[in-house]
Amino acid sequence: MDSELKVFFSEERQPERLDLFLGGELPGVSRAQIKRLIDEGLILVDSAPSKASLRLRGGEEICIRLPEPQPTKALPEAIPLQVLYEDSDLIVIDKPAGLVVHPAAGHASGTLVNALLHHCGDLSGIGGELRPGIVHRLDKDTSGVMVATKNDATHIALAAQFKAHTVNRRYLALMHGLLTPASGRIESAIGRHPNHRLKMSSQARQTKAAVTHWKVRHLYEADRLSLVDLRLETGRTHQIRVHFSEQNMPLVQDPLYGGRVRTGALQDLPLKKLALQLPGQALHARLLGFIHPRSQQYLEFVTEPPPAFIELLDYLMLKYTEDRL
Repeated sequence: MDSELKVFFSEERQPERLDLFLGGELPGVSRAQIKRLIDEGLILVDSAPSKASLRLRGGEEICIRLPEPQPTKALPEAIPLQVLYEDSDLIVIDKPAGLVVHPAAGHASGTLVNALLHHCGDLSGIGGELRPGIVHRLDKDTSGVMVATKNDATHIALAAQFKAHTVNRRYLALMHGLLTPASGRIESAIGRHPNHRLKMSSQARQTKAAVTHWKVRHLYEADRLSLVDLRLETGRTHQIRVHFSEQNMPLVQDPLYGGRVRTGALQDLPLKKLALQLPGQALHARLLGFIHPRSQQYLEFVTEPPPAFIELLDYLMLKYTEDRL
């Protein structure tokens, strides 16, 4: 069954093209896919068909009908991978921001699964044809360390570690607001948002336990930004993004949970320019550690954030070092 989503273009916003506005409202859906939905009459503005170039003026109601995804077998594609480790049982990669993990609606190709099928050949089939070898995932615009499996035994063993919350997962995030105290824990069950199908929320009708631990690295007080180390005890969809946006501290440049709007309001123009150049929300899965199912040895992998993220952090470090001089 197709699903429907209604969004509103508020009267306070500056005029904007329909396709550009929806690009921010529908992360994970490309501009070409949005245009196709518009051309097929699946996106209505004030109940009427429109064009991608329509300029929204304020007060419009936009109804989006998203067709039910049709399962298709993922095919191998020669997409470059940054491999951190590989053996006959598993592969660890550094996923770039912008790469979707597995095929879904609007992403039948160009995903990590397509790349893994080309690189590895046969992959574990657990999880279905669309998700071979995938034991966990990162959001499309989150970068960082991921592991995938090459056989069923490894898949089952690693999935058990994730379920038992024994996998060591550390993230680095830059968020709006000044987080206090210096360390803490958020425990707030989350599930699918009751009104917005692309979002998760603690106000969902059906929720699962979600626990995030934080430790502040730096507070950038003049810009009201916090650089935070995070440890996941659980791994729910959008967990970090939901937990902190519901504390009124969305991640910098997060298009779904209010971070992009806050980023656009930054007063330091060079800082704002750097933040707007981020390939996704300012969230990086910097560390992943687990027990190798065959050798029973603990493996741990650490990566640096993407260059644009590092450039932003370097700017903040220099700015606040100079302020103390």
